[in-house]
Amino acid sequence: MAELTDVRESVHERYAAAARAATEAEAQEEAGCCGAAGASCSPADATGVFGGGLYDEASRADAPAAAVNASLGCGVPTAVAELHEGETVLDLGSGAGADVLISAGRVGPTGKAIGLDMTDEMLELGRANAREARLDNVEFLKGYIEEMPVADESVDVVISNCVINLSADKPKVIAEAARVLRPGGRFAVSDVIADPGMDEATRDDMAARTGCLAGALTEAEFRRALQAAGFRQIEIRETHRVHEHAASAIIRARIPATEGCRQAEAHDSCCEPTDKDDCCGSAAAGLSAPSSCGCR
Repeated sequence: MAELTDVRESVHERYAAAARAATEAEAQEEAGCCGAAGASCSPADATGVFGGGLYDEASRADAPAAAVNASLGCGVPTAVAELHEGETVLDLGSGAGADVLISAGRVGPTGKAIGLDMTDEMLELGRANAREARLDNVEFLKGYIEEMPVADESVDVVISNCVINLSADKPKVIAEAARVLRPGGRFAVSDVIADPGMDEATRDDMAARTGCLAGALTEAEFRRALQAAGFRQIEIRETHRVHEHAASAIIRARIPATEGCRQAEAHDSCCEPTDKDDCCGSAAAGLSAPSSCGCR
């Protein structure tokens, strides 16, 4: 618990400083993963592998420039989340709100985009950007990603941009994501993935942790955490290197479509995608499903 508190305080200090710098518009062109005000992420910062420069023109058209330029992330989760009209999206560590606002536009007036952040300064910035965008289907909540103030099975999609790696209890974050997702719900995040050989000194260094590197899970560790939380159809794909010992990756997974599958002790093969749905949903599509899946 002490470690979790210490990490939260360190991350909060840096991201509050980044939000203040963005609000003052002192360094809109310089904001990287951990923002302006000298909060550098890694030696890769100078190459543009973090921040708003990762968003393409189409994504930039869906959110105010101030929100995109103040992005602190290592990817663009909205580019792979495959959002649909009417869905509810939850963005973990929403920051200045770029991914929330992009999501709000894509799910339309019948959908909703929720941003969750623990930093008052970031929440204020996100709400200001939402007002500028004139979006009514947006909500920003204050809270921790390890203790999401969101009801069970109330969200269709969970997204996040380079935030889960900042938590001192990543399995808890992933379990919380599984809890709030509806059956069939999707997990689509960008995050930093550590190489298996990352040295302990890098992992344990607090400055590097708040710079998005130390404490990051390896691909195998992230996959195991997702499986333990009940996710299936897991895909982890590296997008670009951010450090000699780490890479940015897109991580996607899905909660099985019915409770029987969620509780089953089954391999990923149980929940391969089908024409209409996944896992137990295959029965409704007239397709067979493994008996071990608990679908029959």
